[in-house]
Parts: sequence; structure tokens; C-alpha cells
Amino acid sequence: MFAGSARKASTNKRLAALAARTAREAGAEVTLIDLADFDMPIYNGDIETDSGLPENAKRLKQLFVEHDGFFIASPEYNSSISAVLKNALDWISRPHTENEPGLWAFQGKVAAIGSVAPGALGGLRGLVPLRMMLGNIGVTVVPNQVAVSDGFNAFNDDGGLLAEMPSGMLNATITQLIETTGALKRGA
Repeated sequence: MFAGSARKASTNKRLAALAARTAREAGAEVTLIDLADFDMPIYNGDIETDSGLPENAKRLKQLFVEHDGFFIASPEYNSSISAVLKNALDWISRPHTENEPGLWAFQGKVAAIGSVAPGALGGLRGLVPLRMMLGNIGVTVVPNQVAVSDGFNAFNDDGGLLAEMPSGMLNATITQLIETTGALKRGA
């Protein structure tokens, strides 16, 4: 579980933390990470050719490889995803070991997505390109998603969502992520 933001006070980090708590309460094993802990240069093929993947890209990629699924709380930047999220996904999509399968960190994975934004749509427009990109790199993205509007006023002091509708959307999304991941892992 992680947010596509490096900002300390990110409302999407709050959503990622709530998603992690929700999944743990449902019995899932969860790793909550902060992209700020994985600082990387802007993807550049020359950097990759000269020195390979940055160490933080390798560390992040390994986390993706080790987990069956993930939840991304993605801020909406100009109706799309943030540069830090796109950059992280770009770096970890690159092979760095001999005979590594293509898109190794993403193949066979399940994802759920959500967003928090100050506007009325709750970042919904930015989830469209994220869903498309993840699907294009082999990730099964569950149909449910959560979009939380009025983001600066959406959370209570305990980190929960104040409004019933987005809270229900988050619960349904996390349930679908856990169930779909379990089904695919069992080969159902």
C-alpha cells in the first residue's frame, strides 16, 4: 500500500494508511511504504545504460516482486497521475538482472486504486490513466475504486473517513483486492 505522493502531509498518504489498516483488519498481510523513502532520478535511458537501475528502484521493485497485490492512493495532477508515481513505476518496469522476465514486478499482480482530492470528483479523472497504464503492463486492476472528494476535510482524527459513501467504497475496494488476489493465487 502506498501513495503516489512524496509530500509529508499528503491526503493520499492518509488514504494509503487507511487502506492498509482496513486490509489488516480483514486479515491481509500488508506492507505500507512511502515513496519519499525511494528517491530516484527522473527516468532516463542514458542513466539506465550507464549505471543500471538506481538502488532505490531495485529496492522498490523487490517489494513489488515479493507481494501479490498492491493499493495505490494516487493524487490527481492535471487530470492524470503524479510525476513521482509515474517515475517509480517506470523505473521498476525496467529489467536489471540477466534473463529477467519482462515487467517482472507487475506480472500476475492485482491492484486496487483510489484517490483523494480537494475537488468534487475526488481525483477520479486521474484514476483513468492509472488504471489504463497498470492494465497495459499486465496488472489485474479490480473494478472497484475509491475517490474521496473534499480531501482536506475528509478524514477524522483517527485517520478514518468521515463520510459514509467513500468509506464504503474503500471497504468494497479493499475487499475486492483481497478476494481477487487470493483467487488468483489459488489459481481459481
